[in-house]
Amino acid sequence: MESLEYPDGAVPLDSPFYLERNGIESLCYQTLEKPAALIRIKAPKLMGKTSLARRIVAQGEKLNYQGVYLDLGAVNKEVITNLDNFLRWLCSKVSLELELENQVENAWNTAFLGSNDNCTAYFKKYILKQIEVPLVLVLDEVDRLFPYNEVVEDFLGMLRSWHEKGKISEVWKRLRLVLAHSTEVYIPLDYHQSPFNAGVPVELEEFDREQVEDLAKRHNINPQNSLLEELIRMVGGHPYLLRLAMYDIAAGKTTFEDLLESATTEAGIYRNHLRYLLDILRTAPDLVKALQRVVNSTVGVELDSMEIYKLHSLGLVIRENNHVTPRCQLYRDYFRRVL
Repeated sequence: MESLEYPDGAVPLDSPFYLERNGIESLCYQTLEKPAALIRIKAPKLMGKTSLARRIVAQGEKLNYQGVYLDLGAVNKEVITNLDNFLRWLCSKVSLELELENQVENAWNTAFLGSNDNCTAYFKKYILKQIEVPLVLVLDEVDRLFPYNEVVEDFLGMLRSWHEKGKISEVWKRLRLVLAHSTEVYIPLDYHQSPFNAGVPVELEEFDREQVEDLAKRHNINPQNSLLEELIRMVGGHPYLLRLAMYDIAAGKTTFEDLLESATTEAGIYRNHLRYLLDILRTAPDLVKALQRVVNSTVGVELDSMEIYKLHSLGLVIRENNHVTPRCQLYRDYFRRVL
């Protein structure tokens, strides 16, 4: 297949392998046109958050908005663990992306204003007033901040205040905020300060059967192939795991039979992905014990909220109230064997 592409990172904007999610894209695009819009995208890793976020920025650019996409997962730890450093970085980075002069050093008033006040004043004067068109600001991997209480509480409170300012201020109406994160923040936030209680929530689910068949067709795979059913039993509707399998099959690198037989082994196509997850788990012995309980149980397992948070954000489990089960048979079989 000439247009075949390896599933690595965000799906390119012009990719024939991007599947729209039952009206989610149109909801986001419609919301984008509203003053002071706030869109919250939530899904575990590898479920398509970044691909959707990139499309929201591109849609904004079609509307002649300015767009900035920032991946907080790539920010240095020394920046992200200090509120003032982080907000200076944010202002500098957005200025850089918009090709505006960086005025952070001159504008920051440390004598009389706190970090949030400085950042808010900077955004108003040196960013929003300078561009005079709506700005789509996407903050991806927001959960990178969640372990740092002293940063996340003030930062999220500031974002909520920006959204509220947009209801009355012409300047702040220009800001369209898009927050993407793997799970809920796990520290208590004041209801009126949290941006996770405002705006339009978007939760990305696994592909349904119709979408899986559509993806198979796009890879020139017969959607009626009985072995496709076996693949679904193995990985469910997980977008990345499905695409990885269909890529290798369409590229002639493997067959359905070989793929399914070797899926959970060191010779299988998922070996790098599974090893990556295993390496993360091995740095957290408590998490290993929690996942062992989950994969060895035939019913949902009750875990404490922090264990659920971490396993869910990694995409390893599905939550039902306080009980969790493995996200797919691949994870159950593999981690039952290696843990």
